[in-house]
Amino acid sequence: QVVLMWGYLPGVSPQRSPLLGPVPVRLPPAAAGDAWRDVCGGGCGFAMAISESGKLLTWGSTDDMGQSYVTAGKHEETPEAFPLPSDVAIARADAGWAHCVAITDEGVVYTWGWKECVPTGRVIADQASVGTLEKDERQSAIANNQVSPRSQVSRTSSGAASGPSESRGTEESTKRRRLSPAKQGNDSSTSGDENLSAPPCVVTFNTGVKITAVAAGGRHTLALSDFGQVWGWGYGGEGQLGLGSRIRTVSSPHPIPCIESTSYGKDRLSAMKGNKNAEGQINKVTGNRVTAIACGGRHSVVVTDSGALLAFGWGLYGQCGQGNTDDVLSPTCVSAILGVKMQDVAAGLWHTVSISADGDVYSFGGNQFGQLGIGSDQAEVGTLIPFSTLIT
Repeated sequence: QVVLMWGYLPGVSPQRSPLLGPVPVRLPPAAAGDAWRDVCGGGCGFAMAISESGKLLTWGSTDDMGQSYVTAGKHEETPEAFPLPSDVAIARADAGWAHCVAITDEGVVYTWGWKECVPTGRVIADQASVGTLEKDERQSAIANNQVSPRSQVSRTSSGAASGPSESRGTEESTKRRRLSPAKQGNDSSTSGDENLSAPPCVVTFNTGVKITAVAAGGRHTLALSDFGQVWGWGYGGEGQLGLGSRIRTVSSPHPIPCIESTSYGKDRLSAMKGNKNAEGQINKVTGNRVTAIACGGRHSVVVTDSGALLAFGWGLYGQCGQGNTDDVLSPTCVSAILGVKMQDVAAGLWHTVSISADGDVYSFGGNQFGQLGIGSDQAEVGTLIPFSTLIT
C-alpha cells in the first residue's frame, strides 16, 4: 500500500509551508521489509500511521510546535516508530491536538501527551457517582491551581483548540528560541512542554472490558468496547463527555449512557445502576449498542447498530445537528436524519460528516472553509446536507 500526505506538516517541508497536494510517504530504513497497514487521524502538525508489523509511526512536526512536537515523539521529516513502553503491536490509533491514544492487538489502550487527557483517577462505573466526580474534580483543579479553558478557547492558525495561556506560552517560547543559540533554543523549546506532557501509560477499564476503537478530540478521548459501550475522559467543559453537565476535567474513564439501560451489554449494566433520573438525562434511541465513534475539537458523535446518529458537546456552529447553536450535554439523537441508517461518522473542529448504509454522505455544522463539501463556504448551522450528488 502507498501512504500519501498533504496539509500542514512543517517537518517535511523545507519552508515549513503546507503541502498543497498528495506526496508519497516513504518508510524509514529501519523498517526495511515492513509495509503500511493503516493511517490514523493526525494531530496538530504531525501525522501518524501503523505498519504491517504493528509499529506506530509518527512524523511531520518541528521543535517550534511545542506540546505537539513532544507528543509526536519529536519526529520530524522521516517517519519513526513511537517509543512505547514495551514492544507491542498497535492495531488502531488516533491523535488529538496534543495527545494520542492507541490500542494494541490484545486490546490494551495506551495514551500520552497533554496531561489533562491522560487518566490518573479511578474508573467511574456508576452514573450516580457523577455528583461526587464533579466535586472531586473541582477540588482537584483548585488544589492544583488549574484554570478552566472553558469560554477562554480560541482557534489557532492550525485549527486546534487552545487557551490564551497556551498561546502566550507558545509566543514566549518562540521569542526565546529566536534570541538563543540553536542548541540552547532546541533545549528550551521543549522543556516546559515536557512538564505539561505525560508519557505513554496504560488506561485501566473495568474487568472484562475490551476496547476495540478509540477517538481523540481536542482535549478529550472516547473509547468503544466490544459490547458497544462508549467510555470517555479528559476535558468536558462543553458536554463532550456526555455526563449531562459541564465538568472541566474527568481524570478517569467513565461510561457514557448512549443506549437505554435495558439493552446494555455486560460492561454497560453498571453504567446506569442506581440512576433513577436516567430517562431524563439521555435520549432513548432504537438500538442495542454503539458501533462507531468520532471526536471533533470539542464535540463527540456516535452511531448505533440501528443506524441512529447521536451527538453531544460544543454546538456553536451547529455541529451537533440540533438545528441550533446550543451546547449538548448528553448524547442526543440527530432527529433530522433518524430515518436514514447511518454506518460511520467523522468529526472536525466545527463540523460533522456521516455516511449512510446506502453510501450517501451527510454533513452539518460550520462551513467557513467549505468543509461541508457543498461547493461554497456559505455558513450552514445545523443544516443536514447530502452532498453525494455533487460528486461526479
